[in-house]
Amino acid sequence: MIKINLLPQKRAKRSLASVGGDGPSRELYIGLGALAAAAVLVFIAVDMPKRSRLHELQDSSAEIDKDIQAKKKQLVGYPELQKAADEATERANAINRLNAARIVPANVLHELGEILTANHLPTMTEDMARKTGTGTDSDPNKRFDFAWDPAHVWLTSISDQADGGFRLEGGAQTEVDITQLSKRLAASAYFTNIAPASENRVTDKESGLDYFRFTITGRVAY
Repeated sequence: MIKINLLPQKRAKRSLASVGGDGPSRELYIGLGALAAAAVLVFIAVDMPKRSRLHELQDSSAEIDKDIQAKKKQLVGYPELQKAADEATERANAINRLNAARIVPANVLHELGEILTANHLPTMTEDMARKTGTGTDSDPNKRFDFAWDPAHVWLTSISDQADGGFRLEGGAQTEVDITQLSKRLAASAYFTNIAPASENRVTDKESGLDYFRFTITGRVAY
């Protein structure tokens, strides 16, 4: 009878089982642990500071938004006030230019200041307002150019006469500016018989620029 010794083979199987089973499991666990440690390190060293900075920026942005809203509430109505102040300054400048000359009564002075202020119209009757407007019943000869800028005209003197007449002298950039000024004077309830007496092109000695020197006559409706 043949006998076979199986002991070495069992030991070999156990040895293989030991190498093939326990060894790789420990390495796997070690690798996973290393990855977990690296992830924790990245989270602590990189992610947390970025998250903290992001929260700081968000809080700062919220504070800025609150300040902006508060400032907006404080500035409610400011554009309208600024516009009114600018118009008042412009009107005062126009009146001051006239104050340097011999002047007519205060109500007429105020009317001239209105005419020489941007986006302001003379005092008119309802009929005259229709004629100078843009409606179908307007008069082409009396119609205003509402985009006209009175800053293109400047007055140098104004004189009144005993019979109620007046003489207005000044300068303008173009002939159109003189026409628009004359139309507004003619449309005003404070003036009658408006007529451009003369206009001629001259050259300013200091700047060398050309402009039109004009004279307008009429009567004051006291």
